[in-house]
Amino acid sequence: MRFDRYSFRKKQRPDVPMLNTASLPDLIFTVLFFFMLVTHMRSAEEKVRYSIPQGQELQSLTHKASNCYIFIGRQPGAAPDEFSIQINDKVVKLSDVEKCVDAERAKMATDDQAYMTVTIKADKQVPVGLITEVKKALKKTYALKINYSATEK
Repeated sequence: MRFDRYSFRKKQRPDVPMLNTASLPDLIFTVLFFFMLVTHMRSAEEKVRYSIPQGQELQSLTHKASNCYIFIGRQPGAAPDEFSIQINDKVVKLSDVEKCVDAERAKMATDDQAYMTVTIKADKQVPVGLITEVKKALKKTYALKINYSATEK
């Protein structure tokens, strides 16, 4: 029996064509376009003006999908001592804070509801009494994780 060096190679079958990768870029761009459409990039549109106070010990949030934002500041054209409360995209009265926070919690996925954090972005000039009233309303709805937004010194 004679052994030559080509006898142990697998013989390729000529009827199996190679994989055509010409449409692969089209598929990749289609998936990319899909994720661009599905991803929610926009945060709440700010209808009140505020300047963020400075802080010393700042931390970044981990669960950003479970955040509810409360903006407290002046609306354009309002009196200098008149402050408005905005929850995500709606300007609300102090008496409606509980309802709106409950509605925002209901919009979240059930897994994210346990991690719900309320982020308060208030103007430097907002009276502490108004922030305290907002905190009391949050306490009634059991939104006990509160984060205050600030800039670094």
